[in-house]
Amino acid sequence: MNTITVNKDDYFNTDHLKFGLKGKAMRSAGATIFASALSFFIGFFSTVILARLLTPNDFGLIAMVTTFSLLLQNFGGNGFTEVIIQRENINHKMMSTLFWINAAGSLTLTILFMAMAPILVWFYKEPHLYSITIWIAFSIISSGMSTLHMAILRRNMQFYTTIAIGIVAQIISITIAIIMAWQGFGYNALVINTVAPSMIAAIGGWIFCRWRPGKPTSIKEIIPILKFALNTYGNFTLNYFSRNIDKLLIGWRYAAQFLGYYKKAYDLFALPANQLVSPLANVALAALSRLINEPGKYRRYYLESISIIAFIGMPISAMFTLTGKDIILLVLGPQWTKAGEIFCYFGTSIGIMLIYGTQGWLHLSLGRPDRWFRWGVFEAITTSLFFIAGLPFGIAGVAIGYSLSFFVLIGPCLRYAGKPIDLQLSAIFLAIWRYFAAALVAGLLSFAILHKLNFVVSIFTHLHVFFRIIVASTVCLALYLTLIILFYQSFSPVKNFLSTAYQMLPSRIQKR
Repeated sequence: MNTITVNKDDYFNTDHLKFGLKGKAMRSAGATIFASALSFFIGFFSTVILARLLTPNDFGLIAMVTTFSLLLQNFGGNGFTEVIIQRENINHKMMSTLFWINAAGSLTLTILFMAMAPILVWFYKEPHLYSITIWIAFSIISSGMSTLHMAILRRNMQFYTTIAIGIVAQIISITIAIIMAWQGFGYNALVINTVAPSMIAAIGGWIFCRWRPGKPTSIKEIIPILKFALNTYGNFTLNYFSRNIDKLLIGWRYAAQFLGYYKKAYDLFALPANQLVSPLANVALAALSRLINEPGKYRRYYLESISIIAFIGMPISAMFTLTGKDIILLVLGPQWTKAGEIFCYFGTSIGIMLIYGTQGWLHLSLGRPDRWFRWGVFEAITTSLFFIAGLPFGIAGVAIGYSLSFFVLIGPCLRYAGKPIDLQLSAIFLAIWRYFAAALVAGLLSFAILHKLNFVVSIFTHLHVFFRIIVASTVCLALYLTLIILFYQSFSPVKNFLSTAYQMLPSRIQKR
């Protein structure tokens, strides 16, 4: 009987990806966006249900803990994942060493976070936080157990597999949370919805990635990998701090209920990034990392990518700002009206935020997480100052400060990130300015038509909230597309978007 011997290093060989790389990247991006859309709808309907079964205070309590836990939960996930995808040569012994380092680090952080429970109770003056903290701590170790296996799948562009694992984990955890909320378990339903996804994903990662860690090798052999990972996680930590100090300050200054309002408005604001830029990050990293020796092609791919993102993101910004109050009213109910007011301030910067988020593609694909870390220090200081300046004006002031920070930082950020590849800021500006201008004008015209013309106002304000959203979005989108065609004096941006969307379809349903 013949025995087939598997070379463990074959799990990390990516030579098979080089043929037809663009097609693989496009289809992977399409699958990722489709999965994000599916995830959005699952999350949307679960939010509609949970927001009516639970209170703003329940959501605020969970936000107080996850403000800290998500930082630790991403240990390894932000660092090891990127270096495993980006690095051209890596082997079984190196990966085994990384696994045990990540496992030890995750276990240590889990124990330390449990020990933080009394501190969080004291800081927020909320006794319920003790048990919440203990349970949510388990999400840290469970996330660590799947980090390397999911990274190997993504390195090999097996995004369909990672997508399926994520969707199944989301469906199971949300189902359990809704049942618990219906049965009166209160904030404990949200605790389960926080912990369960990482546990289920860990099981899925080990099932579908057949690689198993062996004995660790010498640390000296993986020092360059650790440096890359530490710089990446260091930047994530700084970015996380700068993007979460607002919640920390609000929870400290204005208590759980106001934090609940702010957090829901923020979640809706961050939704486009979570559904578009973040899911594409690993796809972009895998593709751009293979083009660093072809700078011209690299720059062209990046500019084409942000052009598509701007085409989609800028009108989303205008439409969300225009319909934010009604969206919150429809999705969450009248008890969340305050969140709708806050969301309108967030909405103004959604398009800019999406472009800003692509800086990581540049830093990581070029193998320069050290530059990203240095930028993160500057970003953390600057953003924190905006939050502190807005805090005396309530949660609305903090939201305005958040939005302004993106407009102030985007230019220096992308110029600095693109410098190693000679990516000029003028090229980025030319790729996106028409989309920004068209969205801005479309939003202002839509507001004037729907809220200032008396004969329109008398009809529009009496529509059901759902139809108000549909009408406002349709008017804004129609004006946006018209302006884009006028600015370009052609239909090319629309055709380019449709062509890109077509290329993202799975190969089996494309015309042969």
